[in-house]
Amino acid sequence: TGGDDLDRGVVSFLEPNLLDLDGLDKIVSTSYEGVSRIQIDFETNWDMEKALEDVKLAVEETQNLPSELEEIDVNRRIWRDRVTNVVFSGPFSVDQLEKYSDEFLQMLYAQGISKTSIRGVNEPVVRVTVPESKLIKNGLTLRELSNSIKIGASSKPAGETSDGLARLKAGVEKTEELDLANITARTLSNGDNILLGDLGYIRTEIVPVNQFFQGKNPAIIMRVDRGQEGDAIGIQQKVEETIETFQNSMPESLKIELSGTRSEAIKNRLNILISNGVIGLVLVLFFLFIFLSAETAFWVAVGIPIALFASFGLMFIVGISINLISLFALIICLGIVVDDAIVVAEHADYRATSLKEDPFISSRNAAVFMGLPVFTATITTILAFGALVLVGGRFGRLIADIPYTVIIVLIASLIECFIILPNHMYHSLKNKLKRDKWYNIPSKKFNEKFLVFRENWFKPFILLVLAKRYFALIFMLSLLLCSIGLLVSGDVKWRFWNPPEIGRLTANILMLPGSKRSDTVYMIKELERANKEVASQFEKKNGRNPITFQMSQVGGYEGRGISGAENKEKDLLGSFTVELIDADLRPYSSFVYLAALQDEVNKSALLETISFRTWGSGPGSDGVSINLIGDDAFNLKRAAEELKAGLSIFPEISALEDTQSYDKTEYIITLTDRGKKLGFTIEEIGSQLGDRLNGVEALTFLKGNKSGKIIVELSDDDLKGDFIYTSKVRSKRGDYASLSDVVEVVSRFGFSAITRKDGQKLVNVTGDLSEDNPERAASVSEKIKQEILPRLEERFGIISQVSGLAEQEKRFLDEALIAFFICILGIYLTLSWVFASWTRPLIIMITIPFGLIGALWGHYIYEISLSMFSIIGLIGMTGIIINDAIVLISTYNIHKIKMDSLNAILTATVERLRPILLTTLTTVFGLAPLLFENSRDAQFLKPTVITLVFGLGFGMIILLILVPSLIAIQSDGFKVYKSFVRFIFGSKINERNGWKNIGSFIGFAIGATIILMVSIIYSSQVLFSMFVIYVCLGLIALWAFWLYQVRSRQFFRKKLI
Repeated sequence: TGGDDLDRGVVSFLEPNLLDLDGLDKIVSTSYEGVSRIQIDFETNWDMEKALEDVKLAVEETQNLPSELEEIDVNRRIWRDRVTNVVFSGPFSVDQLEKYSDEFLQMLYAQGISKTSIRGVNEPVVRVTVPESKLIKNGLTLRELSNSIKIGASSKPAGETSDGLARLKAGVEKTEELDLANITARTLSNGDNILLGDLGYIRTEIVPVNQFFQGKNPAIIMRVDRGQEGDAIGIQQKVEETIETFQNSMPESLKIELSGTRSEAIKNRLNILISNGVIGLVLVLFFLFIFLSAETAFWVAVGIPIALFASFGLMFIVGISINLISLFALIICLGIVVDDAIVVAEHADYRATSLKEDPFISSRNAAVFMGLPVFTATITTILAFGALVLVGGRFGRLIADIPYTVIIVLIASLIECFIILPNHMYHSLKNKLKRDKWYNIPSKKFNEKFLVFRENWFKPFILLVLAKRYFALIFMLSLLLCSIGLLVSGDVKWRFWNPPEIGRLTANILMLPGSKRSDTVYMIKELERANKEVASQFEKKNGRNPITFQMSQVGGYEGRGISGAENKEKDLLGSFTVELIDADLRPYSSFVYLAALQDEVNKSALLETISFRTWGSGPGSDGVSINLIGDDAFNLKRAAEELKAGLSIFPEISALEDTQSYDKTEYIITLTDRGKKLGFTIEEIGSQLGDRLNGVEALTFLKGNKSGKIIVELSDDDLKGDFIYTSKVRSKRGDYASLSDVVEVVSRFGFSAITRKDGQKLVNVTGDLSEDNPERAASVSEKIKQEILPRLEERFGIISQVSGLAEQEKRFLDEALIAFFICILGIYLTLSWVFASWTRPLIIMITIPFGLIGALWGHYIYEISLSMFSIIGLIGMTGIIINDAIVLISTYNIHKIKMDSLNAILTATVERLRPILLTTLTTVFGLAPLLFENSRDAQFLKPTVITLVFGLGFGMIILLILVPSLIAIQSDGFKVYKSFVRFIFGSKINERNGWKNIGSFIGFAIGATIILMVSIIYSSQVLFSMFVIYVCLGLIALWAFWLYQVRSRQFFRKKLI
């Protein structure tokens, strides 16, 4: 059955019931010859067991499905991930290589590695070929012959004896040609048997489903996978050890290689993170021992392993593994994890040395006084990173370990800070106050110099900032606008997903119908020649052979196949795979090599499609993916072809395909009047024709570890181009008639596949977009959206949707924006509760957007585009950048009880300089080593590092300038507010001027209310505009009246500050 028929007759009936399922995310169906596949995605964290039962029930309840439908399988996809491919090759036959691979497979099973699959082996097919003339002579059909073979060649369990000591088995399995020839096909009325061997000839073929080659030698590929809990590095190590043991007992000419290996890339990235993390840890410890006494620094530093080991335990409990993302989250926490301890320990040290408190009292007071601000700072950081949990989709799942890991570490750090640290601080301060230790000399000397700097340089600077507070605010706002200008002008670019490069390239080919297997082999040889030439050119230019592995395949494709090739003959398919040397060993990207290879290939005249693709890491989708939606499949195909032609002019785009390729010629048959009179039905004729054209699979069997099948078919002479006019069909009564007499035949071209998404018919056009030049890639994407797609919609009357990576980008940004606003709201409510004020949190939170200054300039300096990892860094920075501001404001509130606002903020800023500087330095330098990492495997993480390092580093400067300025400005505003209230409602002022102030205000309020009510009642925009003008002029008049009284000294007794 063709794809279009299946789409109309099956999918269109199933989808309405499926679209009503709870928790549904999307449905994508594809119908091609003989098969329809419906892929149903549910929301993240949905109960998949319930979903499976719901789908089965919806399928069972579907009505009007065709009776010819053989079966509907409903299966839940099981997650598997490739660890490596083990490639066996050499001057051996495929059967011999298969024996070697079977022996190796048993060794893997012994190691506990069971998720494997083998490609490139031969499968036995037994063909029973019968001429049509003999079927007619003996009154048989192919289906009846198939049933006879199924009965005569298979065996079935028949039960057990009553004592349970023996089993009964009915029949004997027959797969050999001689045994099959003796099966009874039909028994005549006189008792004679017509044997299968009397009707036709039986032959066994060893069919190569797909063949692999390394040069001239055949090859077999064994794929090794892991489950969701599997350890890729551990499995890889076991495979390598097994190969080493196995190779010792095998011929030297047997070559065993690993390809598509991911554990090496994983180990490289983990090693990069670990080595940079160790350097970051050393830098954190250095600053701790410089700023704090050795005893204090030691106990603060002890909090790092305590918090990390506690985190490992909690991560194990909640099911988080040590992987690339969770390890990166731990490195982010290296500096943050000691922030709480620094604040408490530094304050205890300050109270013991400066305020001369007893060590026990100072340790207790430090924990008490700093408890609320430290707890609040931790909660705000948890809220910021916790907001990332709200990001769903593929990229949400990618970064899911970051928020969970950071939250676990912060909780462990908070517990250590208040339960373990105070006791250690008591003992360390007691020892420190007895006498000076030699190991404290560096810290003592540094802090003496630091104290001089703080009093002689920093304090006068803050006094200047407070005196010029409005200028400081305007300067910071100007700097923020200039920084945003970097993004608006394009100096800092946006590149949503920049995955680590995998140097693996694939060229999949599809030959035109009618081509032979030899034509496919010829095209594969051309790809091998072109690759050899390109590799030679790159080696001459760069001094190193770029190729580490290559593999050819005939009869299948590698990686992602060509769209619409699902039902094509296997002989028309082929692929060529190349693996390049490590990205750090070459100055060019895999896209550059791919472009050179693409230009070098000479395309055969029999080539229908060739698709060059690079392989990437992570969940990214096609760089170009456009859905064309409409009702007419032929119109959609024409639109898709024009779109591909329009996109092919861009050299940055490769591997252009669409999901709706043309199919074989389709013959539509309708029953004639004569056919109806003879008792034929269209279903009956269709069934017989299907059996004749495709053969009938009578039986499947196992032979060793391979599966084979027995197929009953007509001879080639009976299936020539004119068979429709010469074939005979049989009615239920057993009468034969020429097919041309009972049906009318109309031919047309159809499509090999019909795709629907959420019930709508669509064609998906895809391609790879090179992002070696992010600016050019962004320009191409914009041109597609603004020019090409609108023109296509207007001409063909269709709807276009940008999907793929662009769709994922939109979802990520939308959900990240929601997460950011929820994070901001949570932080604001937390701070409002802690400070018992609705305005004080605004001063703290206003520092958040100013963190963009450092983040944007950091990306500009390093010439790195903003990406999704920059967004992650910005959301995380939202919680971290305000931590020091929280502690500073808490200290200001304590001092404000004893002095005026300006002196209180001055004292608090000077006093908190050391802990602010130390917490910033430990956080920034804990991550800083990754800034100088040149490996390409670390580049995709750099946007987060740059955002945090530059954002927090510059955020400290913002904090020390902006927060004191805003506190002073808030104090000014509060004084003005109090004076204005006294101006309106103060009894003494009103008595002095005859109650003019309050009378004017009441008159103004009554007039505004009347105009507003009238404008609402009559829904008049003119009256509402008059209301706005009236309010503005009234407020200006009141302000002028208040200013007049201030200047004439009717109001204030003393001069405003």
